[in-house]
Amino acid sequence: MFPLDFPLQQLAAHPEATRVLDPFCGRGTTLYAARLVGLPSVGIDINPVAASIAQAKLIQVTPGAVVRLARQILGGAMQGKAPEGDFWQWCFERETLRELVTLRESLLEMTTPTAAMLRAVMLGILHGPRNKNLPSYLSNQMPRTYASKPAYAVKFWAQRDMQPVRVPTLEVIERRAKRLLDAAPLAQGGKVYLGDSVETLDGLRQKFDLVVTSPPYYGMRTYVSDQWLRSWFLGGPPEVPYGSHGQIARQPNQEAFIQALAEVWAAAARRCNQGARLAIRFGALPSARTDPEQMLLASVRESKAGWAVKEVRQAGTPVKRKRQAEQFGKAGNAIEEIDLIAELIGLPR
Repeated sequence: MFPLDFPLQQLAAHPEATRVLDPFCGRGTTLYAARLVGLPSVGIDINPVAASIAQAKLIQVTPGAVVRLARQILGGAMQGKAPEGDFWQWCFERETLRELVTLRESLLEMTTPTAAMLRAVMLGILHGPRNKNLPSYLSNQMPRTYASKPAYAVKFWAQRDMQPVRVPTLEVIERRAKRLLDAAPLAQGGKVYLGDSVETLDGLRQKFDLVVTSPPYYGMRTYVSDQWLRSWFLGGPPEVPYGSHGQIARQPNQEAFIQALAEVWAAAARRCNQGARLAIRFGALPSARTDPEQMLLASVRESKAGWAVKEVRQAGTPVKRKRQAEQFGKAGNAIEEIDLIAELIGLPR
């Protein structure tokens, strides 16, 4: 998981930067770091869940506005049809599910900043552990970082006779919105684009001085299926989508993956000013049997875009509790991550 310290360090090292780019923005950590230091930023991601959460990192709204919109939606007629099946009966209490479906249907048609923030809040509270005190999540017992697969989840709940309990959706929204937004820093502008990085970059007009990013590791193909419940809330199907269409990490081999990264670095260079900096945090899955440093260096070299590598340094292994693999039980030994810093010394034609 991408630590906030990394983009903050890059921003501190390059105070001359005026606009920041992250072509693999994920959930918007780089964008939020830019907001903290007062710079506008642009992020791109092909995954709707990531893009929705990242977009919220750029929005300036009050907790009260978010709660009023949620109350307005829930105060009207219940909308949509609740998904059917054992998973949905076990995952959410009936009335909570009706509220959830109503919010989903209404937000699918809304594009305002307040709606975007409410959507992101809902993605954050959709599933997670059951608290002993006031509930923080709407679901039955579940991890908060990924959604359990239906068959496993139903078996888990049934074996323990863990029936879903009524969770008032509006109350959880109110608590989460207040915690997230009461002390939010001043918004500095920018945008998140949902789509392919190369295609999106070629359509932009802005120029950037600093690119800070962390591309998906080679072989990482489970993000879509792991986030299936959040994908459903954003309009996806009510079952697990096991494909990884469009994901850069789904390339058939290392050479294709390196070339795909190279195309992104070249597209980024076309949108950067002379002397711009590129900072990349990269690693590898233990099962992929790759050398992340060699792969990343090869991708920058293959971009033929004028990026001159200035430094490659070890970034250590992610803190164990921040490793996504740790959520799945035995995660194995983490591969040490690297940071690569490059400077744009020749603008591509």
